[in-house]
Amino acid sequence: MKHPFADVTVRRGPTAVAGMDCSMLDEGAFHHTICLERKRAERSRRSFLLVLLDLRIVLVNDSSGKVLNTILSSLRRTTRETDVAGWHKSTLTFDQFNQITISHYVFPEEWDCDVQQRPSDPALYPDLDKRANGSKMYLVTKRAIDIVASALGLLIAAPLFLAIALAIKLTSKGPVFFRQQRIGHFGKPFVFLKFRSMYVDNDPKVHLDYIRQLISGEAARQPSNGNGQGVYKLTTDPRVTRVGAFLRRASLDELPQLINVLCGEMSLVGPRPPIPYEVDTYQTWHRRRVLEAKPGITGLWQVSGRSRVGFDEMVRLDVRYAAKRSFWFDLKILLLTPRAVILGDGAY
Repeated sequence: MKHPFADVTVRRGPTAVAGMDCSMLDEGAFHHTICLERKRAERSRRSFLLVLLDLRIVLVNDSSGKVLNTILSSLRRTTRETDVAGWHKSTLTFDQFNQITISHYVFPEEWDCDVQQRPSDPALYPDLDKRANGSKMYLVTKRAIDIVASALGLLIAAPLFLAIALAIKLTSKGPVFFRQQRIGHFGKPFVFLKFRSMYVDNDPKVHLDYIRQLISGEAARQPSNGNGQGVYKLTTDPRVTRVGAFLRRASLDELPQLINVLCGEMSLVGPRPPIPYEVDTYQTWHRRRVLEAKPGITGLWQVSGRSRVGFDEMVRLDVRYAAKRSFWFDLKILLLTPRAVILGDGAY
């Protein structure tokens, strides 16, 4: 254990148990504690251990509360002043011990972005589940709007899709669409779609090197055609075709992501989905941008500075959106997006 906290939760039924130790945090307070410990671990860059005891089977057969009190007594004897709760030290019989389910989780987790499943364990993020449960109406409405808007967008933009596809095919070899694995909500990977703006078989090393410098805070601003402040983005990428450069400046290369929205992998509004090698270089707190909201086509970053702000500030904008998200906030971002696209501020 690298962090001086050993957290234990006792899962109980809705009925209070006689003799329950009043020093044990209730469910809401304990969930809040896990959230705080995650944030402390993000700042300190150290780990903490979460231990969960599932006593539901024991409590069914323990009407007197004797077994539970024995467990709590063991926890009290092994708990330090700095612990939210302590280690479990069994003083039960072998049969009683076999009825207890014990699981443990280390934060931060090791994420494997090569498998098609969520790498972040829900047990470490009870606050995110609580937030989702408390905003079900918003999430249902947001999803309904995503489906209707993306379907209409694809229908209306069909002639534009055809024109862009012809321009790409006539000016460079390769497919019309660019497919790439990106990291979605809770760290789950998905296939991300764009109009191809680069030559095929290009070397991604130039982008990988720049991303590493950007995330570490070592990247310099690149020259821009705007107000002279420069942008945190590759503006002279030799991999980009002439048509691709135009599509990027006009943000037209993003149109196929309406398909990702229709499929539920993205939303109209949310943080931009990162590439796996970007996530590999993240600090732990950077992961919050993919944990706390579904990725989107546009977002607070796009309408509040885009590539003119550094990476840490971009993450803070994404986290701020996740904390403040609402129907009206999404609508405000959507209404501000056309202006950001027309001005092309920070787009390359």
